[in-house]
Amino acid sequence: MERYKDKLKELYVFLKIHYLLDKIKPYKYKCKGILKSALPFLFMLPFFIMVTVTWFAPVIMTTYMAFTKTQWTITNMRFIGLQNFVRIFTRDIYVTNTIYVTVLYVSTVLIINAFFSLVLAIFTTYFIKRETIAIPIRLAWLIPRITPAVIYALLWRWFIDPKIGLLNSMLEFLGIPAPRDWLLTPPYSQILMIVVNGYVGASFGMIIYSAAITSIPTDILHAAMADGATDLQICRHIIIPLLKWPIFFVTAWQCLSLISSYEHILALWAGAGVARAAEVEVWALYAYSKAFYASEYGYGAALSLFLVIIGIIFILIFFKVFGFERMMQPSRVEV
Repeated sequence: MERYKDKLKELYVFLKIHYLLDKIKPYKYKCKGILKSALPFLFMLPFFIMVTVTWFAPVIMTTYMAFTKTQWTITNMRFIGLQNFVRIFTRDIYVTNTIYVTVLYVSTVLIINAFFSLVLAIFTTYFIKRETIAIPIRLAWLIPRITPAVIYALLWRWFIDPKIGLLNSMLEFLGIPAPRDWLLTPPYSQILMIVVNGYVGASFGMIIYSAAITSIPTDILHAAMADGATDLQICRHIIIPLLKWPIFFVTAWQCLSLISSYEHILALWAGAGVARAAEVEVWALYAYSKAFYASEYGYGAALSLFLVIIGIIFILIFFKVFGFERMMQPSRVEV
C-alpha cells in the first residue's frame, strides 16, 4: 500500500510540474522573442558606449566649457555666458589674421584635395591604360598619406633646409630666387603650408574617384567612342556627371576636415608661436594653442564651437549647391 502511495505522490508532482511548465511556456516564448529582438543591440552596446565616451561626452563638455571661464584646471569652472564669444570678435587681436589664414588655407588646399585629385584620378584611371604605369603614380601620392605626420614634417624640413635642402638647390640651378628660410618668410611659408597639406590630402580624393571611375560600365564608354566622342568629351559629358556623388562627398569631407586640421602645420612649424610668426596659424591651431599652451580651456572651447557652427553652415551650402534632394531621386536611366 505504501508503495502505491509513493507512486501517486510522484505522479502528482509530475503533473504539477507539467502544469506549471504549461503556464510558463507563453512567457518563455515571449522572453525569447524579446531577447532575440534585443540581441543586435547587445552586440552594438560596446560601440554605443565607445561613441558616448569618445564623442558625445566630449561634445557636451566642450559646449558647456565654451560658456565658462576655465583656466589652468578644468575643475574650476565659472559660468560667464557669451563673454568668450564676445571676446573673439571684439578683444582678440589675432582673430582677423587667423581668419584670413584659415580662408586661404581651406580654399586653396580644397582645390588640390577635391579637384586636382579628380584630374589625377581620371589621368591614372582612364587615360593611362597600363596599370604598371598607373600604380607607381598613385603610390607616389599615397606615400604621404601612410607616413606619420611627424616623419612627413621632418622630410619636408630636410627638403627645404637652406643649407643642405634639395629645394633651394633646384631653384638656384633654374635661376629662380629662393627665400633664406621657407618656414618663417611669408608668403613662402604660406605656399609651403598649402603644398604640404595638399600633397598629403590629394590621395584621399584620388582613391575615391578612381574607385568610382572603374565602376562605370565600359559599355557606356565604348558606345561613346563608337559615336565619335573624344576622350575629353567622354570625361566632360560621361565621367564627371556620373561622379557627382563622389565629388559631393570628397568636397564636403575635405572641407570639414581642413577646417579642423592643424597637425601637419603644428609638426612642421614645431609650435603655435612659430606658426603665428610665419603667418600660417589656422583657426583650429589657434584654438589648440589657447587651450593647451595658454591653458585657457574655456576660451579654446569657444573657438572650437565656432568651428562646429561654420562646419554646419558649410554642410547646408553643399546640400544646396549639389542638389541633395535631386541626387537622392532614383536614376531615370537603366544601365
